[in-house]
Amino acid sequence: MYKKRIFSWMILAGGSLAFSDAAAQEQQPYQGVVSKTLAESKEWWAPSVKPPAGAPNVVWVILDDVGFGASSTFGGVIRTPTFDSLAGNGLRYTNFHTAGICAPTRSALLTGRNHHSVHEGGFSHTVLSAGFPGYDGRIPSRDGTVAEILRDNGYNTFAVGKYGLTPDEDATDAGPFDRWPSGKGFEHFFGFLGSQTDQYVPDLVEDNAHVTPDGRHLSAQITDKAISYIQRQKKAAPNKPFFLYYSPGATHAPHQVEKSWSDAYKGQFDDGWDAFREKVFLNQKKKGIIPAAAQLPERNQNIPAWNTLSANQKKLYARFMEVYAGYLTYTDFEVGRLVNFLKESGQLDNTLIFVIIGDNGASKEGTFHGVISKEIFAKAPPDEQAVKDNLDKIGEIGTPDGKQTNYPLGWAQAANTPFKYWKQDANSEGGTRNPLIAFYPKGIPFKGEIRTQYGHVIDLLPTTLEFVGIKAPTAIRGIAQDSIQGTSLVYSFADAKAPSRHTEQYYYIFGARSIYKDGWKAETLHHPDILDLLRSGVTFGGPGASEHGYDKDVWELYNLNEDFNERIDLAKKYPEKLEALKALFDENARKYNIYPFIDWDDVFHRRIHQTR
Repeated sequence: MYKKRIFSWMILAGGSLAFSDAAAQEQQPYQGVVSKTLAESKEWWAPSVKPPAGAPNVVWVILDDVGFGASSTFGGVIRTPTFDSLAGNGLRYTNFHTAGICAPTRSALLTGRNHHSVHEGGFSHTVLSAGFPGYDGRIPSRDGTVAEILRDNGYNTFAVGKYGLTPDEDATDAGPFDRWPSGKGFEHFFGFLGSQTDQYVPDLVEDNAHVTPDGRHLSAQITDKAISYIQRQKKAAPNKPFFLYYSPGATHAPHQVEKSWSDAYKGQFDDGWDAFREKVFLNQKKKGIIPAAAQLPERNQNIPAWNTLSANQKKLYARFMEVYAGYLTYTDFEVGRLVNFLKESGQLDNTLIFVIIGDNGASKEGTFHGVISKEIFAKAPPDEQAVKDNLDKIGEIGTPDGKQTNYPLGWAQAANTPFKYWKQDANSEGGTRNPLIAFYPKGIPFKGEIRTQYGHVIDLLPTTLEFVGIKAPTAIRGIAQDSIQGTSLVYSFADAKAPSRHTEQYYYIFGARSIYKDGWKAETLHHPDILDLLRSGVTFGGPGASEHGYDKDVWELYNLNEDFNERIDLAKKYPEKLEALKALFDENARKYNIYPFIDWDDVFHRRIHQTR
């Protein structure tokens, strides 16, 4: 942090001037006097960096693969009392958005810039990246993270859980480490570098080395580590604020949790996903989460009605959902342990907390019958055999033996109530709209209120900086920075009726794409036959998956101001509006490195071919 580490003990007694741009501070010209003798010279050290007066601690929580309608906080029937409490003493944002899948969302969140701008149009995994500016999976140094900014402005910075942004070839103990969390501003990290991991035998990293997990659930381990980081920091510097990025693997596959949590939901999903959707939809209306006049979209035509299923299917599918529900409630419990620690240690009132309930919509990667232990890339057996195979292993669902456990597609649609489609579907609100909670007792006294302003994950960085009183730096450690692309949401904290300031946003994940502008949205799914591929067990990279050309994509048009969950396609009614939005998407594509169009199937098929 300091220009001359060798004199750090002397700097501690130095000046008190704070700078909002630490990089500029480090480059200050020397202001002392150097002569031949010490008597003729005058010593000088750069002032120590201090955060703005009264700056709060900051905690960001982001969950994985949850779905808009899963948590009780946003009308769901899965109990999340910690989130209920935070939202009841803070704000609920119901029009907040993610990128549609994990790495793009997390890169946009941490940098405040669109995911293609920071080279995360796909993933940092070798098999799912490509050698183009929008897709190589390597976040440039010119796109500094929130951790780098806060660190250089007097915060300690910690991250626990899922990172997901380190290129595969860098993810060994030999590094290089510049794209590990430690190279992106986090002073301590404990978690995993990839996209998913076993919850009992995780691919675990602490700081810059792999470590051996202790056998407990990963969420328990990361919570303990987060608390220990804060305890150590506060013991050494009680008045210094911290930034914590808390990112559990939950509720991404594998769905694994102690039986006491899943068994608490025994029998509660026996009435099926259709009843679940109806119940959640009514709850959301009662809570004011959705408009009173809203209508529930019809069940996807590829999802069977619950009452048409066999007894064996119902038994199997209900158990998958019991495990998922227990997994989410347990995750809420672990966040609650962190919140309770902050409260008991007297820090909660001075901690700004943002909770994003999901980095995309609920996952469609569990296929039609659910997955227990087989690889998700494997071809599925016929329907009857798939059900029989899973029934034979029903006791493994949720256990350490269920290495790939994920629930059936019907439950993913239910968890996304009141929207259509799923994770990866960047065309749809079901793929990209996720709940946001904002909590800060000292500065957000609007308990339990709802905010409907349009927001996106790129907004959280500028929101945090504005609220704590730090300017976005022009340089970080001497490297000139790109401009922040997000829009601060602070204007909406005290004004529920303030017009949205984030008025334009593109979305693109593996061919599915859309463009939002002033309440209107144009979108196209790209793979209209993807559910047929899912039924065959091919989630991506399957034969024929890339045969559907982009020029054949059918665009739809929605007025979200009047039709928030995209029920009424207005493309034929307003063709000029649709063409204008398509042209706007093209502008965004050129500006933010979306071209060339690449979908997951293209890249996966190419990489598999190259390795044979």
